[in-house]
Amino acid sequence: IGNTVLHILVLQPNKTFACHMYSLILSYDRNKEGPGSLELIPNNEGLSPFKLAGVEGNTVMFQYLMQKRKQNLWSFGPLSTVLYDITEIDSWAEDQSFLELIVSTKKREARQILDLTPVKELVSLKWNMYGRPYFCFLALFYILYMVCFTMCCVYRPLKPRTGNRTSSRDNTVYVQKMLQESYVAYEDELRLVGELITVIGAVVILVLEIPDILRVGAAKYFGQTILGGPFHIIVITYACMILVTMVMRLTSTTGEVVPMSFALVLGWCNVMYFARGFQMLGPFTIMIQKMIFGDLMRFCWLMAVVILGFASAFYIIFQTENPENLGQFYNYPMSLFTTFELFLTIIDGPANYDVDLPFMYSVVYFAFAIIATLLMLNLLIAMMGDTHWRVAHEQDELWRAQVVATTVMLERKLPRCLWPRSGICGREFGLGDRWYLRIEDRVDPNKHKMMRYTEAFKVQDRDDKGSEKLETNGDTLCKKEMSALSLSRSTSRTSSHRGWEILRRNT
Repeated sequence: IGNTVLHILVLQPNKTFACHMYSLILSYDRNKEGPGSLELIPNNEGLSPFKLAGVEGNTVMFQYLMQKRKQNLWSFGPLSTVLYDITEIDSWAEDQSFLELIVSTKKREARQILDLTPVKELVSLKWNMYGRPYFCFLALFYILYMVCFTMCCVYRPLKPRTGNRTSSRDNTVYVQKMLQESYVAYEDELRLVGELITVIGAVVILVLEIPDILRVGAAKYFGQTILGGPFHIIVITYACMILVTMVMRLTSTTGEVVPMSFALVLGWCNVMYFARGFQMLGPFTIMIQKMIFGDLMRFCWLMAVVILGFASAFYIIFQTENPENLGQFYNYPMSLFTTFELFLTIIDGPANYDVDLPFMYSVVYFAFAIIATLLMLNLLIAMMGDTHWRVAHEQDELWRAQVVATTVMLERKLPRCLWPRSGICGREFGLGDRWYLRIEDRVDPNKHKMMRYTEAFKVQDRDDKGSEKLETNGDTLCKKEMSALSLSRSTSRTSSHRGWEILRRNT
């Protein structure tokens, strides 16, 4: 019952009352330090009260709990050293770490905790010591891997076509080699090494991604932009396309260009994932994700309706015409593709002025230009501009969340020998097996002086307002002047006395 009440208090809107009641309940806890402590018992979702405060974005309760768990090591004048307990915060030995919960929650208030002590210092320590070097090395390794795969695709086994062309529009001059003909010369063996590296890399990607999908869940793993959800979809699809290409090569099946081209596009687009390691480029990846999966997805439904309608109209108009004189609409699939190009203003309106064009073509094309170019494209630009404005106001916060998500990802995937645990073990200071982060703080004495001066000016402002009220209640002008004179003298004397008192205390 006590543990349930603690979880309820974390969710209370009245944070001051919740903190006092939290302390009151813990004062009756018999196992304050043992494993049966109320603070360590998780709820049905596996969250302790401390982790629940982070997920809900309750910064007041989080700071209150951190102040209860900190240990003052020493202080000397304005300098002090504090040990913060990071047992539940550090993701090194936690299956459901505090940092991963914060970046995976949908509440924006939770990301503000990343800027509080000691979370900010812990993330900075992990990222600067291990995260950034490992991530840059991983980015370089992936780019070299994609260069290897691209060269294997460029020099894939082809041979001249021997059969006759069956159509005047057939433009194929090379065809794919059979498996027995693909690995004969020395250049083929060199390409085979690159292909083996590509296949091994695809298998490693699947082996690393599938356990995280099973642990986190597909909805959260692919749906969270901070965790890199769309990029996980891209890299898994890329690995599957590589394996499909390998099967088609081994079985000598024609058409390997389809999965190979998809893999090239997806593999190089995944390079944008590594932009999150840089503060200048990291927020732009989130901006691109939100535009693609938010604005562009909604816009594509409208675009599909317009293209289907006008492509059908264009095809019907030119259905009775000679396709040799105007070949952009010679069949229905080509009409769809041509209308799509017209929609994006990639090409101008196809017209052959050597022949008579149907009158309805001019009417339909006029309506299409008004709806598509002037209306819908400007609507898309306005939607993307709004998304850019919203993300730009959160870019620092989003980049910190990206750094945390990347750090947690690297820490889980790398061996323990390459990523030692951060912090200091409490046994060195007689504090048990808990781990602490040592933070040095400097208290500026001028800050307290400024607070005194501020309070003095507040009192003087209240006195001035009181004198104004007295002046308005006077009966005659003479009384107003005399009262104002006396009040100004008394105010000046009290202000002078107060100023000398502040200087005396500071001295």
